[in-house]
Amino acid sequence: MTEDDTTGAIAPATAAAREVLSDLPRTMRWQEDLYQDLHRHPELSLQETRTNRIIADRLAHWGYDVLEVGGGVVGVLRNGDGPCVLFRADTDALPVQEDTGLPYSSTVDGVMHACGHDLHITWALGAAQLLATHQGAWSGTYVTLFQPAEETAEGARAMVDAGLVDRVPRPDVALGQHVMPARAGLVSSASGPRLSAADSLRVTVHGTGSHGSMPHLGVDPVVVAAAIVLRLQTVVSREIAPADFGVVTVGSLQAGAKSNVIPDRAVLLLNVRSYDEAVRERILTAVERIVRGECDAGGCPRPPTIEYYDQFPLTTNDVAVTDVVSAAFAEHFGQDRVAELAPLTGSEDFSIVPDAFGIPYTFWTIGGFPADAPPVPNHNPRFAPVLHPTLETGTEAAVTAVLAYLATGG
Repeated sequence: MTEDDTTGAIAPATAAAREVLSDLPRTMRWQEDLYQDLHRHPELSLQETRTNRIIADRLAHWGYDVLEVGGGVVGVLRNGDGPCVLFRADTDALPVQEDTGLPYSSTVDGVMHACGHDLHITWALGAAQLLATHQGAWSGTYVTLFQPAEETAEGARAMVDAGLVDRVPRPDVALGQHVMPARAGLVSSASGPRLSAADSLRVTVHGTGSHGSMPHLGVDPVVVAAAIVLRLQTVVSREIAPADFGVVTVGSLQAGAKSNVIPDRAVLLLNVRSYDEAVRERILTAVERIVRGECDAGGCPRPPTIEYYDQFPLTTNDVAVTDVVSAAFAEHFGQDRVAELAPLTGSEDFSIVPDAFGIPYTFWTIGGFPADAPPVPNHNPRFAPVLHPTLETGTEAAVTAVLAYLATGG
């Protein structure tokens, strides 16, 4: 797309965004209340029943065709001829005990919205109402998708497995966004790999139990597991090229319950991150080789058990889609509020949905913390994005990105 083509494409989208967002101050009043309500009542992955009911009721009230698919909610608004755009928000909370001190802190013991999905819901619903109210500013089909269980990498796959592709209009493009520990009001985007692939593994090392004073009569899985932990540290440093990205973390090692008892097993929980499928495969192959090799060297009575779970795909933003959306952001927010999105080591299952449709996508981030205060990372018990300007920025970004495709004359 040439610069002139870009200018021509953005102009009607900018005008449409201004019209649609003219009602944002009024929408913000209920968005504030809704956000605080969702934050008070978080629901874990695949348990988002109350959340789904709120979403479905609001979408139906605004004239959307509402479907429940694979534990999630989809709203479809047809508004004449034109492209079809899908915008996705995730809905689940985390098993984290909140420590923010907010007046609207979680009322559910041990559960909180520590990753900002309550904001994501509120942004998406705000955009849904604004687009439904101002249908004269755009033409086409808008699909707003509320996905469960992002935190466990189950939700997008569950919706696809439940027939999502056959039950909603096929989008031309998919869009998504996430609140992050960056300056509030900042919108960051870029093409290419932006969020890493992730794989979690549960490794069970099988030993032979014995008395602590008689180690020669058993096979100690603790020693074998310790050797595995140390050897795994060489995968990235010695088997991956320095220019490539990879992380191998052993987040848990559990074995035994008493000092003088050699247990019959040890369980390790591993996490792997990568930006390239070839690197990903190389790391996982090395991990399995090391685990099996150390178990053989330790004389384990049977091979280790290796189980994969919480697997997230690589998120790679399409160049053309990202160019269109980024240009719309720059036009709407101004260059001082738009930044280049550096590759993130976090992971998302968002791309499973557009991949199932075979369509391009882009995914960007919204800053949520004051510039003069240290940001708190996602999943932290004190994760508390500032309400303003985070709430309006995310809503504006969603509307602006959608209208980059659906604006009348765009």
